[in-house]
Amino acid sequence: MTMTREITGKRALVTAGGGGIGRRIAERLAEDGAHVLACDVDGDGLASLPEGIGRMVCDVSDEAAVERLFAEADTVFGGGLDILVACAGTAGPIGPIEETAAAAWRACLDVSLIGGYLCARAAVPRLRRAGGGTIVTFSSNAGLAGYAHRTAYCTAKFGIIGMTKALAAEVGVDGIRVNALCPGIVEGDRMDRVIAAEARARGVPESGVRDGYVQGNSLRQWVTADDLAETVLFLAGPGGARITGQAIPVDGHTEAR
Repeated sequence: MTMTREITGKRALVTAGGGGIGRRIAERLAEDGAHVLACDVDGDGLASLPEGIGRMVCDVSDEAAVERLFAEADTVFGGGLDILVACAGTAGPIGPIEETAAAAWRACLDVSLIGGYLCARAAVPRLRRAGGGTIVTFSSNAGLAGYAHRTAYCTAKFGIIGMTKALAAEVGVDGIRVNALCPGIVEGDRMDRVIAAEARARGVPESGVRDGYVQGNSLRQWVTADDLAETVLFLAGPGGARITGQAIPVDGHTEAR
């Protein structure tokens, strides 16, 4: 028997939906029949989303902005919600901790961790009114093991996993499932910028950093935004019905960091 995703008609809010991973998740949810509202700080990215996907400019680290986002979601969705994909995050400062400004450190946590908390806090009562649903947060394989010169990013991503596990225990009785995805090296502009910054911090060629990332996983392959979108669709559908409180690597099995 073929298992259907049963996404059609679901109401989904995707943060950082204007580009990269979040954009592809928003597109794939819409392609499978979900009603999608995407937010991002990048208005131009949102404007280029396919027709039919709702869009709103929002900085998820801003509490008032998140309240406005969910008020818009209430208007669009009629007061309920079935899926939250909290994808927003930043790479954060890259370099030795003694050379890292406190403001840059906080800014990374504000978007990746505090933003995830603000969105989850707003989503839970709406998911509860809908009779349950799914929250997918975004950690990283850097939330499973530390990386030198990435203290802010790793701290934020470890924190997301802790929040995810605690929230899953809290809201499971309401039929709400909460899981964290832990991507590895994802093709795209963001990873290109990370590699360039890491090469500068280490004083090595970018090609060496790039090769090291690829050689660090068992499949010797990059992860794609479609890989992550496919995992979100699985978790939001019947296949993920008994999966909650998990930190799920989508990284080709990281062997070395």
